[in-house]
Amino acid sequence: MVHDSHPDIVLRLKRAHGHLASVIEMFAAGRPCLDLAQQLHAVEAAIAKAKREMIHDHIEHCLGEDADDAPASIRELKEITKYL
Repeated sequence: MVHDSHPDIVLRLKRAHGHLASVIEMFAAGRPCLDLAQQLHAVEAAIAKAKREMIHDHIEHCLGEDADDAPASIRELKEITKYL
């Protein structure tokens, strides 16, 4: 299922992918550890933000669609929140 937010999430992940490639080059170039740690933190934060946005989107658009399926929705909510 594709949601309106998915293209934005994909763009975020593509930017993080490019940023990660740059960090790998920084390692090969022997950049200082402080610079590497800072850039790795930025990549990690970008991926975490994309993941959070996807999970929130899922909660908003997928779990509340069928009131007759509430117990299954609650189970699914519990399952997906372990990825937060």
